[in-house]
Amino acid sequence: MSQKSFHLTAAPHAPSHEVIHKIIQRVHTHAMTMIYLANHRDDIEKGDPKVGGHPSASSSALHLLSVLHLLVKNPQDYIACKPHASPTDHANNYLLRLFSEANKNTGTSEFKTRMSDELAQIAMKNLRHYSKAGEPVFQSYHSAYDPDHWNYFPSGSVGIPPVNALYVAHAYRMAHTQGFKIPEDAHFWCIMGDSEYREGSLMEALPEASERSLGNLTWIVDYNRQSLDGHRVLNEAGMGGKDNDRIEKTALACGWDVMQLRHGKFRQKLFSSSPEGEALQNVFETAIPDYEFQSLLAGRNAKLIVDAVSKYDRSAGKALKSLSEAEVVHALTDLGGHDLEVLTEAFLASKKDVEKPGLIVAHTVKGWGLRCAAQSANHSAMLTEEEVFELREKAGLKPKDLFAFEHFEENSTEGKYLKARGEWVWNGIQSLKKLRETNLATVTDTLNSTGAAEKFPTEVGINLKFVPLIHTQWMLGQIAAKMSRVADTSLTDSEVKAPLKPLTPAEKALKASANMWITMAPDVGTSTNLNANMDGKIYGPEAEDFEGSNGVKDSKAPDIVPHEALNSRHIRFDIAEGNAMSCVGSYGKMAEYMGVPFMPVMTVYDFFLKRALDQLFYNAYWKSSFIVVGTPSGITLSPEGAQHCWKSDIQIANMITWEPTYAIELDWIISESLRRHFATFTEGESSPNSNKNRAAVVIRCVTRSLEQKEMLKRLKTQQRFQGQSDEAILESTRKDCLAGGYYLVDYRGYPAYRPSENVVNIFSLGALVTEALAASDSLQKQGIFANVIQVSSSDLLLGNLAYENNYSHLRQGLGVTGDLFLSTRLASKTSNENGAYPPANYGPKPFERLTANGAGTAQLLTLGGRRIPIVSVHDGEPGLLDNVGSIVGTLQKALAVRHHSKSGRPSDVYHYHGIDAEAVAQAAREALDESAYSGIQIEEGLADQVLPRTEHHS
Repeated sequence: MSQKSFHLTAAPHAPSHEVIHKIIQRVHTHAMTMIYLANHRDDIEKGDPKVGGHPSASSSALHLLSVLHLLVKNPQDYIACKPHASPTDHANNYLLRLFSEANKNTGTSEFKTRMSDELAQIAMKNLRHYSKAGEPVFQSYHSAYDPDHWNYFPSGSVGIPPVNALYVAHAYRMAHTQGFKIPEDAHFWCIMGDSEYREGSLMEALPEASERSLGNLTWIVDYNRQSLDGHRVLNEAGMGGKDNDRIEKTALACGWDVMQLRHGKFRQKLFSSSPEGEALQNVFETAIPDYEFQSLLAGRNAKLIVDAVSKYDRSAGKALKSLSEAEVVHALTDLGGHDLEVLTEAFLASKKDVEKPGLIVAHTVKGWGLRCAAQSANHSAMLTEEEVFELREKAGLKPKDLFAFEHFEENSTEGKYLKARGEWVWNGIQSLKKLRETNLATVTDTLNSTGAAEKFPTEVGINLKFVPLIHTQWMLGQIAAKMSRVADTSLTDSEVKAPLKPLTPAEKALKASANMWITMAPDVGTSTNLNANMDGKIYGPEAEDFEGSNGVKDSKAPDIVPHEALNSRHIRFDIAEGNAMSCVGSYGKMAEYMGVPFMPVMTVYDFFLKRALDQLFYNAYWKSSFIVVGTPSGITLSPEGAQHCWKSDIQIANMITWEPTYAIELDWIISESLRRHFATFTEGESSPNSNKNRAAVVIRCVTRSLEQKEMLKRLKTQQRFQGQSDEAILESTRKDCLAGGYYLVDYRGYPAYRPSENVVNIFSLGALVTEALAASDSLQKQGIFANVIQVSSSDLLLGNLAYENNYSHLRQGLGVTGDLFLSTRLASKTSNENGAYPPANYGPKPFERLTANGAGTAQLLTLGGRRIPIVSVHDGEPGLLDNVGSIVGTLQKALAVRHHSKSGRPSDVYHYHGIDAEAVAQAAREALDESAYSGIQIEEGLADQVLPRTEHHS
């Protein structure tokens, strides 16, 4: 799609470099003033931590960002910037008047109304400030809560945003393939520090961009040779060159175009005009080590510079001796990363190759233009008031008016250009928002035409009648296969060709969801049952099928030759969990960015979810909407032993974790996740149907098969379901399941069911239901009624999402409380010699009336009772379920995985960890033994009101 398709006019003609330099000087001044004011507030309290703001890192990227904002970047482009440079971004957008007023309900800017100059000035004064009265503020790093966050990646997680930019670029291509209206010339600019560039996430993603032919991506390394702790001292001899050489060679090996911006125009002219220029260039590029170069930058002493250069090559030193001292210093400091012309040429050149990503190594000075330039401890160095005044004076501003944040005069050349470019960007944003609504309307039309908008499917609808013994991972494959088939089948019956069959009305209601269903996996697609989504449906640059042409294709294995076709909706990765996690999060933002509500679904062996926790946290913080299925999970993957079998209690805001037990539960959970996903974009984030606070969905599945009929069989034994149809029973259970848990065994209402004496609640999660049921059955034979409550989501039942409604489903929905049940029968043991319950010495014991002072007058009544104890059992660390008792106020025995595992059958491994049926039954008996007998003394008058009078004097 061309720019014209969304009404983007040509960018305003750029003024002279002199004008841009004046604007950048003011950008720098305003950015440094923001940081200074943030650190010199009147409301600082004793003991407050430092505010910071990173002046030197912001100054290092000053020209990189300013050239993008003022000359190169289009409204449809994106920026992922190193976090420490955020003040420079904000100062550019401030001068362009691109701040937007925030939505009062969400607190985020929607770019409907441009912020007034008065409010914008308040925002500039409020870097890292907490908004108490709704005043605009800036977060410490790039954030969705900033008033200028348009097409920005949150930058709090170093090394992650550039990878997300890569995969949003990929999602743009997928959306275009799927027929959506996407600006094909959108470009993704990523600025990162040279220390940040050592992040493993970036190295892991480096080959991805070229393999996937993402020519709309440019990574820019801010190469200032410093890190937070000081100068970077590298073993250049061991590495065979400088770090910028390593960066270049690595990127070239991974298929990127690379440009080194070592020299500004002054240097370039010096190299070409002097007979010794080539020698001088060689010294700067190869001979002088980075560490020594940094020391010269910090000193800026002309004589030392000449001596150092001459040490490596006398003729190179001769080239400098003809210059003035100021020119010698200029020659040293004239790096390409601070030259407007060099940067503009490089940025535009990086967009030309539409198939290859570009890497620009921009040589810069950390702390450029500041007193701390290139100094070792400059990362946390702060400007003094005097230095801020100096910057303002150099920018032509009133020195001591720190709170003004002046714009240029409207009739000045700078003011006219900023106004024209700012309006061009703002109008482009409005056109892109309309394009987003156009894309979203196509999905909404499908929802409406199929009836899904009015009644969203509560299940995908997999027929389980002929597959009685199955596991949840198998069910995932069935759901994925059906979604793939529905997506590939036209809604118009007459257009459907064999072997496909016309869709049923129920399947047509799935059409919008199926079209947006995108699967991905880090080399475990087949082993996590995504075969049907992969077979001939791998999305990627077209490749020739040599297996097919050479007659060696395995018909039993999926065809993984990639195509960029309409039905290619699976993204295949090698063993790179971090990349896949960044991809699933990036695809999950496409509804917000371009009105394309992809529902990305990633599978990964659950244990290796830990390899991508940084990316998972970023996705949740970023409010991306996606599903990650960790499967197989836990020690239930028993043959794999200790290495693959630890399951963590991961709780992140805006994330919900599910662990279905029976196959139908997985269907309910995925359908509910889809419903909330679409409601967020069709009804709004504030809708009760939206996925607010649970956009990030993690589902854990297993490969341990269960008898599926057992579920309904157990449900039918419950008193509350007597006389109801199977459909009614399952619908009631579905609602409980989606609220966090349901009774699988419920003895309430049974004869001899006495909560004060012989009742225990067993909370089970996932595959351990078999052990919980076996324990319940054996306990019932001993006279103990063990209810089994199957937890589907500990987050909803016991975690953050339950906390929001005061654990209402646990307490009111399931009726699990810490209530004290009074009893007239007490005993110290729960079983006699034969294991029977109640024990032989467990008999009636009447209430006792006590006399005061031996006078023979009854004044107090002693009652006794128990609270129903709890036993929890699950395949995971204790934190998943161990807080049930503390929430309701009763004794709990938590059986969990507390040490590393071993290989074996599930039954053997469960016994090893003490979570087998025998352990559950024993824990239940111990819980009844240890459950405190609570004595209550009631005043005489009250006792007479509630109980008949029977004298028993002590």
